[in-house]
Amino acid sequence: MRCTQIEEAIRLGDDQRVTALDRHVEPLVEAILACRADNLLEVYMQLQFVSHLIARDADDSASVTEHTTVLSYLLERYFGTHAPDWRPLPQDVRVEPPAAYVPDTDNGQFLNAVILESLPDRVAVLTRDYRYLYSNPANSAHLNRKPMELIGRHVSEFIGEEQFAQCAKHKLDACFAGEQIEYIYERPTDDAGSRQVRCRMSPLHDAGGTVIGAVLVMEDIGL
Repeated sequence: MRCTQIEEAIRLGDDQRVTALDRHVEPLVEAILACRADNLLEVYMQLQFVSHLIARDADDSASVTEHTTVLSYLLERYFGTHAPDWRPLPQDVRVEPPAAYVPDTDNGQFLNAVILESLPDRVAVLTRDYRYLYSNPANSAHLNRKPMELIGRHVSEFIGEEQFAQCAKHKLDACFAGEQIEYIYERPTDDAGSRQVRCRMSPLHDAGGTVIGAVLVMEDIGL
């Protein structure tokens, strides 16, 4: 998200904002990489994050070398033996979260990586600003995207502004208000036909009970 803001500032020629934003990137990257994952999903997301950095800096050989070294450390940390942590942050360091960052989105309770990654149904987690926090492989394949490419993207980019405004938004708002939502909609197929899809929305709570997003499960139920 910080990098996207920097790219927009560069496009607008706002050098002062570029400099201000750039100061926060390295501490954020270090904070993400120093964090020890508590479950398989977090391991996966952390490794995907480094892969994203490698792809982003593909033209900079020095950066790619640094990122691949970090990737090796992470692989050793989680899958090797007696691997040291990668540059752990001191306990007193405080990293300012970027705008729209949502804390406490897992808490080790609602996302079981093994189950979600293997489900044939499409599963997604949206934050309260209607952006993807998580997408399982089935949903990512349906949208022709890699899971990491969906994180932070607004759902309207994939279902269209009209569909979002007329249907999805008010159902998501009701879910964010604490309701369990279930409805059926039609989606077009490649052969110019359509299929019915059952969508179930469940509120996602943080440790304090506050609704911080929605878990969506979409299941094809027939023609």
